[in-house]
Amino acid sequence: MEFSNFIVRFWGARGSFPVPGPHTVQYGGNTTCVELEIGGYPLIIDAGTGIINLGHELIRRSKEQGAPVTATILFTHIHHDHTQGFPFFAPAYIGTSTLHLLGPRTFEQGLEDALQHVVISPNFAVSLREMPSLKMLHNLEDSQTLLIDYERGHLRILHALHDHIEQTPDTIRVHIHRSYAHPRHGVYCYRVEWRGKSVVFASDTEGYVGTDRRLAHFARQTNLLIHDAQYSYEDYVTMRQGWGHSTPQMACDVAKMCNAQQLVLFHHDPMYDDEKVAALEREGQQLFANTLAAYEGLEIVL
Repeated sequence: MEFSNFIVRFWGARGSFPVPGPHTVQYGGNTTCVELEIGGYPLIIDAGTGIINLGHELIRRSKEQGAPVTATILFTHIHHDHTQGFPFFAPAYIGTSTLHLLGPRTFEQGLEDALQHVVISPNFAVSLREMPSLKMLHNLEDSQTLLIDYERGHLRILHALHDHIEQTPDTIRVHIHRSYAHPRHGVYCYRVEWRGKSVVFASDTEGYVGTDRRLAHFARQTNLLIHDAQYSYEDYVTMRQGWGHSTPQMACDVAKMCNAQQLVLFHHDPMYDDEKVAALEREGQQLFANTLAAYEGLEIVL
């Protein structure tokens, strides 16, 4: 395996709820989960049902490499479609696994309390504390920067403005942007940087008149922008304004304003079949040429 690569893999690209079946074969039916394999280290964003297959893949890699699973999971928020796969994430049940779990406070609860509700009885048979892996949970603030020195096993959370941030060329750096355009307490967007390359993950956010300029500034000059595009323009204007999701047009506006190299449309509506998602992809390409609709199995090497 080449450990100098920055690889983005899509394990789940749907929003709201999973939709397996013959009408979602091309783009997949699993909910949100994206893996950034950075120098061989897995940094995972969200734990929708896509994380279930990723968990089995991480165990396969660990056996191949002769090392236990070590990974970081960043939660954008704790809505069900971003957490529903976590109870079935196989590395969490292996005592040698080390999992860093980070995300925002939700409804005045810390991340640990919020995740407890995902697995607590009667929703699930095993509590968070009963999972034998080593789990380190951290509440993140949008004023913080996350530094991961994966070779030494170090993870540091620093204040973005007040702390002196020292890093090596191989340090993974994660910046946080809070979008207020998602019910009820907003959502975190993440910018992940390594060796001069970057990915911005901005799902579950809704556009603004004149474009979301805060997000465009946060994503400026990024190699890859992954942006919510759940609704068609027609559905958005007729019934879904204020629901916290964007259209392909909104995603393309941000991509153009931030001068992204590539745009991936994400968080597809579960009621849209493959033909509908493909049509939205074509609409996006008319506005921003280097546009793809996310699908399970999509792999992008930066």
